[in-house]
Formats: sequence, C-alpha cells, structure tokens
Amino acid sequence: MDGIEHKMVSVNGITMHIAEKGPKEGALVLLLHGFPDLWYTWRHQITALSSLGYRAVAPDLRGYGDSESPESFTEYTCLNVVGDLVALLDSVAGNQEKVFLVGHDWGAIVGWYLCLFRPEKIKGFVCLSVPYRPRNPNVKPVEGFKAVFGDDYYICRFQEPGKIEREIACADPRRFLRNIFTGREPGPPILPKDNPFGANPNPSCEQAELPEWFSEEDLDFYVSKFKKTGFTGGLNYYRAMDLTWELTAPWTGAKIQVPVKFVTGDLDMVYTTPGVKEYIHGGGFAADVPNLLEVVVIEDAGHFVNQEKPREVTSHINDFFTKLQDNYKSF
Repeated sequence: MDGIEHKMVSVNGITMHIAEKGPKEGALVLLLHGFPDLWYTWRHQITALSSLGYRAVAPDLRGYGDSESPESFTEYTCLNVVGDLVALLDSVAGNQEKVFLVGHDWGAIVGWYLCLFRPEKIKGFVCLSVPYRPRNPNVKPVEGFKAVFGDDYYICRFQEPGKIEREIACADPRRFLRNIFTGREPGPPILPKDNPFGANPNPSCEQAELPEWFSEEDLDFYVSKFKKTGFTGGLNYYRAMDLTWELTAPWTGAKIQVPVKFVTGDLDMVYTTPGVKEYIHGGGFAADVPNLLEVVVIEDAGHFVNQEKPREVTSHINDFFTKLQDNYKSF
C-alpha cells in the first residue's frame, strides 16, 4: 500500500508489527491507534507525512493485528504498553533522542502515559480525541464511570472477560466494526444489554452506504484482522484500567510537561460526553497540561477524525511539528 513497509520487531518480551514509510534520516513520528483499531487508521497520515520528509512509524499495539497478544488482562497496563513503545523507539529511532508523537483514542491515553513517564523522549504530542485526565486518588476508574454513567456505560460493559466478546459475535463483528467507525451518536457511549450494537430488525436498513471516507475495502481490512485475532486483546486495555490506577499512584498530581496540541471532532463521542467540553475549554485541561499550546475542534467530524478528515488532521500535525522543529533549531 503506497510503499508502506511492514516489519516485525521484538520489544519488551513480545513481537510487535510496525508499518513505516519515510526517509531514515527524517524526523520520526510515532503514530498510536486506539480501539478497535490498527496501524491502518494512520494510512493517510503515513503517506502524507512521509512525503513531507518525516519517517512515520505506526505499530499494531500489543493485543492487536499482527502484534503479539498476551493472554492475561494484567499484561495490558500502561506500564506494559509504554514499555513496548520505549523498546520500539530504542530499536527504530536510531540516533534521534526525541521523537514526535501522535495518538488517537487508546493511543492518546497511552501517549499521555509515555509523555508522563518518559518526557525526555518526546519533542511534541498531537493528541486526538481523548484529553489527559489526571489520576483521581479517591476512586478507581471503573467505579467512577459506573457512578456517573451507570452500569451500561461501555467501559463498565467491557469488564467481564468473554462476555462482550460473545455479544459481539452474536451481533456480527462486521456490524460491530461498521457501527463503531461510522457512528455519530453523542456521548456518553452506552451499550444497552438488550441490543448493544444497534441491530436493526429491518435488513434493508443494515445496507446503508458507508461514508465516502470509509470504504467497503477499509471495512474488509478491519474485519479480516479482527476475525483472526478476536477483540480480547483490545478489550484487555479496559480491563486493566483499575490495575493501571493502582500502579500509577506515584504519579498522583503529576502534570504533562511535553508540548501538546489537542485535536478533536465536534461530533466526537468523547468530546460530547458531559463534562468533557468544560474540562477542555474551562481551564482544567491547561492546568494539568501546562504546555498545552493549541486546542482544535474540527467541524462536522466524529470520533475517527484522522480517517474522516485526513488532510486537515495531517496539516495540523505538520504545522505543530514544524513550529517545534523551528524552535529546536533556534536554540
């Protein structure tokens, strides 16, 4: 696909698949996907950024695609996943001490942890969709979500191993993926137990055309990969949230010191979840991320803004990283 290279790299005790393109001497951009996603979410950015002289590297995170999938959810904490990425950078970054970072959805969450734990490795972070939320020492994440949004909040519904996997299988993985990628329901995302994935009793309604930014071929790619791996690897990130909370107690109150640009769609299910806009625009976000330099809300864009508005997102990434590069050169 457009000259993208695919490699397997040994990192942190597992084998990780990466897709990359761009000159070896180019500034490295590490692109992190979310759920239920793959390196493929960055197909447009990989090609565009490489044409601008960057070296774009997009892994399948542990549990996804062609990367290895440890069995236990306890192996999907932020420490495990950040450990993978530190080892990956040590393997592919060459003599570049600092790299650029882009993350979406869970890739954004992992990106925040990478910036928190190893800020000396990151020149700048473009975060898509999920803002930084500092650790609350008084309540575990799942308990907190349940108290605010109820038992049917998607993160709560993902907790029991095997249960949501069976529901996805009953609903049909293709429908599940189609609904996730093209849905525009405002947040909070709720999965009612009687019909969690919106199966329509009228078969003709299931055949609605996909949006122009997401083709049947794109859907086929995702379906083929998740048919091979299942969804447990990706779901294990949610199941490890409380364990991550326990392990990150030493970072309570810590702030993100890396330069950050935040980008989201105005129809994103995270952005439209009650309280999120107030946090982003009301000063809380900037207080937790002192080097939050830009916040961009793209009109008429949903959760997968990097796929839906690829040129606009790539332009925002390049503009931010170019400014940071110029600043580094001026020192």
